[in-house]
Amino acid sequence: MDQANGRRPAGSRCIALVGPYLSGKTTLLEALLFRTGAIQRQGRVADKSTVGDAAPEAREHGMSVELNAATASYLGESFTFLDCPGSVEFAEDQRAALAGSDVAIVVCEADSKKAPALQLILKQLDEIGLPRMLFINKVDKSESSPRDVLSWLQPASSQPLLLRQIPIMKGSIVTGFVDLALERAFVYQEHLESKMIDMPADMADLEKSQRFAMLETLADHDDEMMEQLLSDMEPPRDRVFADLARELAEGFVTPVLFGSAEHGTGIERLLKALRHEAPGIDDTRRRLGYTGNGTAVQVLKTLHTAHGGKLSLSRVLAGEVADGSVLHGAAGQDSRVAGTFSLMGPSPVKLAKAVAGDTVALGRLEAAHTGETLSSLKGNTPQLVKVEAAPGVYGLAISVSDRKDEVKLTGAIARIVEEDPSLSLSHNHDTHEMVLWGQGEMHLRVAIEKLAGKFGVHARTRPRRIAYQETIRRPAQVRGRHKKQSGGHGQFGDVVVEIAPLPRGSGFRFSDTITGGVVPKQYIPAVEQGIREWMGHGPLGFPVVDFAVNLSDGSYHDVDSSEMAFKTAARIAMVDGMPQCQPVLLEPVVAVEIHVPGEATSRVNQIVTGHRGQLLGFDERNGWPGWDTVKAHMPEAEMASLIIELRSATAGVGTFTFAPDHMVELTGRAAEQVVAERKAAAAA
Repeated sequence: MDQANGRRPAGSRCIALVGPYLSGKTTLLEALLFRTGAIQRQGRVADKSTVGDAAPEAREHGMSVELNAATASYLGESFTFLDCPGSVEFAEDQRAALAGSDVAIVVCEADSKKAPALQLILKQLDEIGLPRMLFINKVDKSESSPRDVLSWLQPASSQPLLLRQIPIMKGSIVTGFVDLALERAFVYQEHLESKMIDMPADMADLEKSQRFAMLETLADHDDEMMEQLLSDMEPPRDRVFADLARELAEGFVTPVLFGSAEHGTGIERLLKALRHEAPGIDDTRRRLGYTGNGTAVQVLKTLHTAHGGKLSLSRVLAGEVADGSVLHGAAGQDSRVAGTFSLMGPSPVKLAKAVAGDTVALGRLEAAHTGETLSSLKGNTPQLVKVEAAPGVYGLAISVSDRKDEVKLTGAIARIVEEDPSLSLSHNHDTHEMVLWGQGEMHLRVAIEKLAGKFGVHARTRPRRIAYQETIRRPAQVRGRHKKQSGGHGQFGDVVVEIAPLPRGSGFRFSDTITGGVVPKQYIPAVEQGIREWMGHGPLGFPVVDFAVNLSDGSYHDVDSSEMAFKTAARIAMVDGMPQCQPVLLEPVVAVEIHVPGEATSRVNQIVTGHRGQLLGFDERNGWPGWDTVKAHMPEAEMASLIIELRSATAGVGTFTFAPDHMVELTGRAAEQVVAERKAAAAA
């Protein structure tokens, strides 16, 4: 790569800030922008004055709820920082953005309880091969040294953690650092560049041993440096920096720096490391496998603004984009760029054009989607990134008070789903309701707030209904007779039906054993139709399944019989006969796979059994050291709060997938309560 030849990458670079919830990413973004001069004052999350959390919902809840971008210049080079949400409920927002970034800064703190959350993030970076640096934040509040922190961080990382600095301590307070690559010591100055000092005498031996450890790690992928170390030769400084850059870009090491974003300490050193060592657009093109011609753009996120319409936050991989450029998507669909903008939080600044490496917002690409690769070449554009949104784990029924506003509601939801593909809307035909799915309670709360604040749609939510069914346990024979005379032609239909239970999953079967024409053939389909119309609402109030009806006898009238009369007679037979068949409620059961850190498995087992679940066993999660996958069957009615309890038991990192599996009988008090609620709802 270019650094190996002593040249820094050409073009603007894109840096993703990721890390567990409350690790200080937004504060770090603020410190980076302040230090580069992009803003005149460093805001605070608590004061609701930061660039990164400018959205009303973010400020209301005091947390990042969506990705934010900000571009700054440092020593003549351009960097776009992507501040990604830390909460696992909003973390899907970063998935498409990470693919188009050059490097990630993983922000963490000296809290071993957050190691599982950190592992989630590092695993996601591993999956796409994204280089990363680790920034240990809040060192001013930590009682552990960075070296101690690495002892519990390393198991979470698939790459060796390479300590770039060691702290200078005054008592229990970090007052500065020694840069192991530069072999220089610095003391912090709050919100200013660190001041270089003479190497403290009591740190000389530690500096030498830690520097040698750093060089040994680098030498694992540099034979010449290994020979120099074995020969007690000091590697040239420029070779050390070249190796730091190359091994970061190739995924051999994860450099570790530290500081305090709140106090602006360690920020200058981080910026310099990014400037000298972070890979650039050429490396990212190689990582994504891009070898095409013309202009290529990767869409990182979709935004809908109140006045500017749709904006597609995009990384220009090759070529250049300007107002009026036409770009083609995966299916060959084309969109014309209506404005190119640089972003500083929510504020777009119009640009004349964007070139390779730039991260910009492109206006009104109506046919483009998050995660899509676009090209100036006509035809279907090969896709560089496969972005699959996580399935929803928490759902609420959503509606509006006035039915005429339903179109407005679905339109607004379509736009917030476009902004955040980990939201989804489903139409449940069994319960006749729309269900909004997301990654948790707060995720949906913010989505509802956006519907109101951003799109003017005031939606109502409630717990979603469960698609209960009912069936029968024993057979019965019953006659249904419909006779009505009201002047002129009357109505007459008479049927005898045999009702019998069927094995689970059989559905409904109709047959007839009519002989002698007691029910004319032309009326037999009407009998079946009458039963089918009735079976949507059985004696317990739910659709009836897994039963058979045989039409065995009946009678008719030459004048008064009709299809309608026999349909009515069939319904009467079912209404009278089904209560004799010992109806029983059926509830849906889902197959669940729950992914949790191993130390939480026993607690999760208790949660499952506490919700009437049946444990099927657990195994080590493939490719996830220290994690388990618990398999179970659970009633769908018990799933509503599962994600909330699961996250509580796993420090926020547990998750699950589920799919419909089978129906099972529900009896006793639980069944009585379901039936009573159904009757109350019908009467309301």
